[in-house]
Amino acid sequence: MSLDPTASEFFFRSSIKKYFIDSFTTALGIVVLFDKTILYENIRDKSVSKWLVVNFGQFRRDYLSSNILEINCCTRKDTEGVVLSKLTDTVMGHLVDATQTDTTRRIVLYNTADDTPANWSVVGGMMVTNIMEGVQQRTPDNTKVKSITISLRWGSVI
Repeated sequence: MSLDPTASEFFFRSSIKKYFIDSFTTALGIVVLFDKTILYENIRDKSVSKWLVVNFGQFRRDYLSSNILEINCCTRKDTEGVVLSKLTDTVMGHLVDATQTDTTRRIVLYNTADDTPANWSVVGGMMVTNIMEGVQQRTPDNTKVKSITISLRWGSVI
């Protein structure tokens, strides 16, 4: 018996990656990375001045599945943190939805079995809940970082 698409960790991760890449890289030109490290080889040359690092938390399969995402907003050459503030405001704008009566953002959950995203089919939606912002921090190379942690929940067939 195969696993229902709503309970697939691979489909979840692929759907989240698509949402962040479409919303930030494609639409706004902001680099998005999916890894635990904030400092990367491809941005160590310091030509990139702002980027996002998205970390996946524990994947919980249940009738109401969940995951916690940590979104690190990062800036360089940002003496007073103004660019960081604008970046976190932009991210927050993509985590809420003023067009919904409850302002809760829904992120599409896709069946991503096909290698071509244009062929992915919608199998559900994930709700963004419990948004928590951290404090601004600085790394050894003077990168400013602010974390936004969110919970995602969606109905699954298990």
